[in-house]
Amino acid sequence: MYAIIKCGGKQYKVCVGDIINVDKLSKEPKDNIEISDVLAVNDGELKTGDAAKNAVVSAVVINEGRDKKVIIYKKRRRKDSKLKRGFRRDFTRIQITNIAA
Repeated sequence: MYAIIKCGGKQYKVCVGDIINVDKLSKEPKDNIEISDVLAVNDGELKTGDAAKNAVVSAVVINEGRDKKVIIYKKRRRKDSKLKRGFRRDFTRIQITNIAA
């Protein structure tokens, strides 16, 4: 059984027991959260739209952190113009505990 959820503007395919990094949520470790924005649920047959509207995915917050640095480097040839920037995304690591269809 798996579900496709939407969290922070991104979509994730999750199963029970999966650990995923989502955009930072204002939650403490060991907090239980419920994600009601479920796009699809598959429990032998795929349910989307109105059939998946009342589905809920439960998860528990493990910890928060920051990802590895991503370097953005832009160079325009023959213009003596370049730009170098770095970016680190804040994330919340959650573990999926239950999928209620």
